[in-house]
Order: sequence, then C-alpha cells, then structure tokens
Amino acid sequence: MSAALIAKLLRSRESSVVAAGRTFTVRRPTDADALGLSGSTAITLAQRFVVGWDLQELDIIPGGGPDKVPFDAELWAAWMVDRPELWQPLSDAIVAAYSQHADARKDAEKN
Repeated sequence: MSAALIAKLLRSRESSVVAAGRTFTVRRPTDADALGLSGSTAITLAQRFVVGWDLQELDIIPGGGPDKVPFDAELWAAWMVDRPELWQPLSDAIVAAYSQHADARKDAEKN
C-alpha cells in the first residue's frame, strides 16, 4: 500500500513541460531539495528533476526508429548534455514549480 501511495505523492509533484518541441515531465523539488539548490546550474537542475519524456528512438540517436523509449535517468543524463537548448527552459520550469509551491504554502500559512 505505501508504495502505491508514494507513487501518487511523487506524481502529484510532476508537470509536463514542452522544450525544443519535445515533452518532458519535471518533478517539483521538495522543500528539503531546495535547501541544497543554491548555485545549481540549469543543466544540474534539468538532470536531477526531469523524470520523464515523450521521445522516440529517432529523437535520441541518428537513424533511430519510431519506437517510444521509456525514460531512463542514466540515458537522460547522457543524452541531454549535448542539448543546451533544453537546459534553460527545463530548469526555468522546475524553479517556477517550486516557487509556486512555496507561494501557495505561504498563502496557506497566512489563513
């Protein structure tokens, strides 16, 4: 039961982002994560908080096929380092998701 609930909790922190014409799933940093993010680069944020994608093999390798590729964090880290057009839009979305969360928490505390 707890594994299913943990999965739901993690999904509740996720949102879709379109960057460079591709769709990615980002997970909002937690408050604990945010404590260690000061000075993080756009590439570091994207590597750490992108948790899904809607990519085909041909998006990843030249001459690849049309089959969807399941997200894999190690493959993501290896592929994205050569995609600087993704770093800033993804990191901006990650920071915005955390900022919205922090603002909502502050508003709730006021009430």
